[in-house]
Amino acid sequence: MTAKKINMKDFLINNGIIVVLVLLAIFTAIKQPSFGSFDNLKNIALNVAPRFIIACGVSGCLITRGTDLSAGRIVGLSACLAGTLLQKPGYSGKFFPNLPDFGIWWVFVVLLICILVACLFGLINGLVISYLQVPAFIGTLGMQLIVYGACLVYTNATPIGGYRPAYTEVAKGRLFGFMPYLFLIALAVGLVIWFVYNKTPHGKYMYAIGGNEQAAEVSGVNTKKTKIIIYVTAAALYALGGFLVGAKSGGSSVNMGMGWELEAIAACTIGGVSVNGGIGKVSGVLIGVLVFEILKTCLQYLGVNTNYQYIAQGIVIVVAIALDIRKYIAKK
Repeated sequence: MTAKKINMKDFLINNGIIVVLVLLAIFTAIKQPSFGSFDNLKNIALNVAPRFIIACGVSGCLITRGTDLSAGRIVGLSACLAGTLLQKPGYSGKFFPNLPDFGIWWVFVVLLICILVACLFGLINGLVISYLQVPAFIGTLGMQLIVYGACLVYTNATPIGGYRPAYTEVAKGRLFGFMPYLFLIALAVGLVIWFVYNKTPHGKYMYAIGGNEQAAEVSGVNTKKTKIIIYVTAAALYALGGFLVGAKSGGSSVNMGMGWELEAIAACTIGGVSVNGGIGKVSGVLIGVLVFEILKTCLQYLGVNTNYQYIAQGIVIVVAIALDIRKYIAKK
């Protein structure tokens, strides 16, 4: 009897939030049958895709016992940067009135520009954390403000819209008229990140640092270089996520992506990525993002006031982190 109680207790500690949210989804589907419709499930999947890409970036930071509070602001900067460069030639409120129409290839050039700009901020994060020994929480919090300020200066807080169809098609188009490009991009990112985490020396180094950084360094792991690569890669994923979110939304502003880093951290933690480092799987990240997105959709379908939705999301974030710490303490 005792063994069964312990197993049930461990199960609830490890999967309690997922169980509760699955029950909430079932309850919502009963109360609002349209919740389980194909169109709604498709919308959830499309919302999950860019958030999954962003969470993959955050997961690498968490696995090495770090974090990245600048993620959401880099997402917003990328969306704004892409938006200003990919407006229709004849749009009346064009950010750069004299920017010519370079053709469809310009969309990919702009994506590369967004990634390069984001990687610069990621590189600074990595250098500050690795060489200046600034805690990741403090370093990336400072970067969050820097990126937000840079976005304000660049856009002058002006909302951006009037995107050319070639840009919005990246997020809204479908392969063979069936498979959304957004889904395919997220799938490709997930597969690449899985391969890096599980089949490359960099992935092994990452988990080693999260498990015991001093031991990893003694065994020959270049911890500083590995951390820098992690934060640069994370920033590149934020840029891709922001680029896609901007295309999906059809507009952007300096507030786009605000707070998304907390959602990503909570999703990773729900999916089994430990904030104490050394533990995490890409499949878990996907499950966590999906669960968190279902929570938000359930609250909307149940007619919960938007103000209370923020409270509910905040509670989930706190509980997810608390349960993760509880698991860590139990193991010790």
